[in-house]
Amino acid sequence: MVGDTASLTFAIPVLLAVGAGAGFAAGLFGIGGGFVVVPALVFILPLLGVATDQVPHIAVGTSLATIIFTSARSTQSHAARGSVDFGILKSWAPWVVLGTVAGSMIADRISGATLAVVFGLGVLGFAVYFLLPRRNEEPVLSAMPAGVARFGLAGSLGAISALLGIGGGTIATLTMTMCGTPIHRAIGTAAGMGAIIAVPASIGFLVIGMGEPDLPWGSLGYVNVPAAFVIVLTSVVFAPLGVATAHLLSPALLRRVFGIYLILVGATMIAKY
Repeated sequence: MVGDTASLTFAIPVLLAVGAGAGFAAGLFGIGGGFVVVPALVFILPLLGVATDQVPHIAVGTSLATIIFTSARSTQSHAARGSVDFGILKSWAPWVVLGTVAGSMIADRISGATLAVVFGLGVLGFAVYFLLPRRNEEPVLSAMPAGVARFGLAGSLGAISALLGIGGGTIATLTMTMCGTPIHRAIGTAAGMGAIIAVPASIGFLVIGMGEPDLPWGSLGYVNVPAAFVIVLTSVVFAPLGVATAHLLSPALLRRVFGIYLILVGATMIAKY
């Protein structure tokens, strides 16, 4: 990170708080925490002297790097409760990775402002999912998609996640619950999907950012290692707390609160850029 002493003094405790929020949300909803990390970095990075057009790319790339550890910790906690379907993870992983690579290549071809608007619109779309009433009727499908349908869904999941800097947990959870997977098992499995997505996506943003001028100190391509490190310090601590909450409490109210938060984030990102 760059910036004067006062800016760094402000940024570090804020990043620790961001990590705590991202970790808790990751455990609770099966997401990677990118919905918390990306908007926070968009506002913090300019204070540290990062050029405006580079901010969205660095925010997304750094968010993906944190998701590797946050999602892995969340998955571990869910697995301890028997809430992870490793069969789904293994069968979807190759197609998710291909989609993630494609998403990273698309991100390399668009401006920072466009990437920020894409993130904002994507967040608004996911807000609808969290604000809609939970389904109580029979699942749409009796089993997870296979063949061409699985390729299309898994590839799209990877591509969208790479562009938005998220773990894809919302899409994965929605897909699995519509196919009859119990909600807690869907959330736990979605957390594992986040870790699968984050590794190639982080590498992608690292590669496409190589050689870019005036990147902040500690950056490997579009991944700022110091910022990611500070965020991960608290995200891995709070992820198990989110998991425990998901298994103890009805998430209805928290889903609505998170949905409202996403609306505010999406609207703010679009207005800013």
